[in-house]
Amino acid sequence: MDTKGLQNLTKKYEYVWDKLTEAELKEVMDFSEDYKKFMDASKTEREACNEIVRRAKEKGFVDINELISQGKKINAGDKIYAVNKDKAVALFVVGNEPMEKGFNIVGSHIDSPRIDLKPNALYEDEAFAMLETHYYGGIKKYQWVTIPLAIHGVVVKKGGEVINVVIGEDENDPVVYISDLLIHLSANQMEKKLANGIEGEDLNVLIGSMPIQDKEAKDRVKLNILRLLNEKYGMTEEDFVTAELEIVPAGKSRDVGLDRSMVMAYGHDDRICAFTSLEAMFDVENPQKTCCALFVDKEEIGSNGATGMHSRFFENVVAEVMELKGEYSELKLRRALANSCMLSSDVTCGVDPNYPGVVEKKNAAYLGKGIVLTKYTGSRGKYSCNDANAEFMGKVRDIFNDNGIVWQTAELGKVDQGGGGTIAYILAEYGMEVVDCGVALLSMHAPWEIASKADIYETYRAYKAFLLNA
Repeated sequence: MDTKGLQNLTKKYEYVWDKLTEAELKEVMDFSEDYKKFMDASKTEREACNEIVRRAKEKGFVDINELISQGKKINAGDKIYAVNKDKAVALFVVGNEPMEKGFNIVGSHIDSPRIDLKPNALYEDEAFAMLETHYYGGIKKYQWVTIPLAIHGVVVKKGGEVINVVIGEDENDPVVYISDLLIHLSANQMEKKLANGIEGEDLNVLIGSMPIQDKEAKDRVKLNILRLLNEKYGMTEEDFVTAELEIVPAGKSRDVGLDRSMVMAYGHDDRICAFTSLEAMFDVENPQKTCCALFVDKEEIGSNGATGMHSRFFENVVAEVMELKGEYSELKLRRALANSCMLSSDVTCGVDPNYPGVVEKKNAAYLGKGIVLTKYTGSRGKYSCNDANAEFMGKVRDIFNDNGIVWQTAELGKVDQGGGGTIAYILAEYGMEVVDCGVALLSMHAPWEIASKADIYETYRAYKAFLLNA
């Protein structure tokens, strides 16, 4: 028996590193440097939206509202962007085929787990100025204490003026902080389950301890903080009600490992897929099918609201694009959505040698082995998932193989271990073909997550191949 020939029947999952030439290795490293800059400028969904638009305008993309207001039409090759309430963006490169034949779409989300301020946030207790918070998305609460934190967001003042706030990122800035109980007095705390060691109502942020000079005044430390905020931002206490202020880890993205092979950053989930799909989109010129890169908000809390995937933003903007090209009708819009193909660009769990027991290794993702195809997510019996069909899996597989993409396939952990979801099932409701496809991470949803530089670059290459060939 020719066993050597039989070896060709097996699937070999390779490391991206093993195929790189010296020149390609430099490309991987350079690409990750730009990625770190993107991440440091994009710690909130608003900041990510602004950075995406800034980069898109540099590449020649035009605001769809300008085209509509000027009564202009669009043609094949034109590049357009649309913004939804400064929290979601869609980019389009118009193709040569009629739009009713469908779009090639890569869709990611730009929100990440964090800690938000409550509307009535500021108070004083035991001569400390504190902020009340409500965490956003799935976090391990104990990971957010005793680390340097920053405040990012906007304050809407009387009359509608919007003030951008960033405190804690400049090396000369102060940071803010959530305290924890000292080990010496933690006997009761240490007996609690890990999930309850830090309660949600205990994630109160420490922002000051110096009182104003007037010893007769009430809440002197709180008043001093209000004085500082008023001097810098013109804020009053009531403005906390009309603000969106987010607590995020302070500091820049960093290389990890003596070989600098990985990136530590806040918000890899899912801005790592946003960046790679954005860069892929910038390489699209005169495609056959219209291509779209979609960046949405609220995925971490169910994709609801006016800026989440459940909103009609995407459907509405597709209608506007078709109208600008003179191809809109309600029926053609429905056909365009149903005939589209999409990669739901979201991250997955990478095998961690410290915690191997939560994954089934034959169906798990490994850092450094390229982009990850995930046929279904959900939990337990595939609940709340999009389960991609075999035909579309085959199409994506062929695109990746034909373009030399290093890819792997995985589930999100063992069958009954847990689970998670993405925006895939929402787009699939239009009848379009959708599969989850993204980067494997370590420490997903932690304040600082880890990704392989090789996977970041390979994901960009995979998204580009899909946009041009699906």
